Amino acid sequence: MTDFIFRAYDQAALDQQMNARGTVPDIAPFLAAYGEESARCRAELPCHIGVAYGDLPMERLDIFPSRRAAPAPVFVFIHGGYWRLLDASDSSFMAQTLTEAGACVVAINYGLAPATEIGEIVRQCRAALGWIARNIGRYGGDPDRLHVSGSSAGGHLAAMCLAPGWHTAVGIRPEAIVSASLLSGLLDLEPVRLSNCNAWLNLTPDEAHRLSPIHHLPDRPVPMVVAYAPNETEEFKRQSEVYAAACTARGSPVTLLVPPGMNHFDLPLQFMDRHNRLTQAVLECMGLA
Repeated sequence: MTDFIFRAYDQAALDQQMNARGTVPDIAPFLAAYGEESARCRAELPCHIGVAYGDLPMERLDIFPSRRAAPAPVFVFIHGGYWRLLDASDSSFMAQTLTEAGACVVAINYGLAPATEIGEIVRQCRAALGWIARNIGRYGGDPDRLHVSGSSAGGHLAAMCLAPGWHTAVGIRPEAIVSASLLSGLLDLEPVRLSNCNAWLNLTPDEAHRLSPIHHLPDRPVPMVVAYAPNETEEFKRQSEVYAAACTARGSPVTLLVPPGMNHFDLPLQFMDRHNRLTQAVLECMGLA
């Protein structure tokens, strides 16, 4: 008899479902592209690197002012890496395209697992948004037009920034976050907890529920783009579809996209091209189409 531990998956099948790396032959070229293109943007564009939003060394931002008129809507990007990889220095590859389109771009850095627990990472990202709301005007950004975006684990963190009930603690109005884009997001942490990923996350059942965006949906309509790649595992696809449907049922205008030919790791690199459907949908959310 098969021992199912989540939906129709036994342990081996669930581990495979939660393994984004297994959907491509090698992730190294994509991680290299993140870093190389981000370094190019830092070298070629006006920017403010390593701006502190908190007291810890990892609590910093990279800011790229809009190259059009201020005050500009603010595209806030939270990187993925299963909460344990990458850095803000790998997270600004979209800056040239989006600043030319009229956005101010901000890449958030945060502490990594296992040294930093997911709950603390969520707190850091929310604290960063509070800092942005209070200070981004000095960099030409509009504090009342924040678009929060993230890929994979960053999609989880961005969605937790759409959840209600945390804003007062960091000094931000909920209405300041006006739109969002979630790429291949991990939006239900229960299968993550039950998979071999929990070896570095150490989630308890209570934490998995408390930190799952699917259980903490926006309490007001938020225009958003939810996207995943065609070759994602079925569980990654399901999470995006269920979250999109739940937000739609609550009144949020949601555009669900499955860009052809993409994979889990090159999907965020689409933000380097202003004319593809994903970037256009995000610019529409930001009022920049």
